[in-house]
Amino acid sequence: MSEAQNNQPTFSIEKVYVKDLSLEIPNAPQVFLEREAPSVDIQLHHNSSGVEDGVFETVLTVTVTAKVKDKTLFLVEAAQAGIFVARNIPAAELEAVLAIACPNILFPYVRETISDVVVRAGFPPVILSPVNFEAIYQAQRDPQPAVAGSPPVQIITPTISH
Repeated sequence: MSEAQNNQPTFSIEKVYVKDLSLEIPNAPQVFLEREAPSVDIQLHHNSSGVEDGVFETVLTVTVTAKVKDKTLFLVEAAQAGIFVARNIPAAELEAVLAIACPNILFPYVRETISDVVVRAGFPPVILSPVNFEAIYQAQRDPQPAVAGSPPVQIITPTISH
């Protein structure tokens, strides 16, 4: 390879895996008799860390809690991880790659994991709506005061089908 080829920016996926997964159904079996639609709270966060030179692990963690009144039906937490190679990418751009591209790649996997675990637990599937990681990244970088009268941005909208 020529030196120019060695200095080309590269980005690749080495491995995608479930790093941690938990399910709690604290009020079973009574919750399976519940007929009221649950309220669903979804928390999402991600972080990246260096593994070795030019190799990074990104972990996207999603926590889903379903409740009827004050009774928890279930709590699922999945940490979907990926190992990514990102070499010869300028530092300013690398931050965006790790905060936008990596979570975008991991999201469909964690979405499927959450839905599968909830169904296997005996509940209707929880389908996570798409997430705009670029908008989240921009909002964290450039926090702007909300324009008067503008609606708040909703990042995740859960859907539960019965």
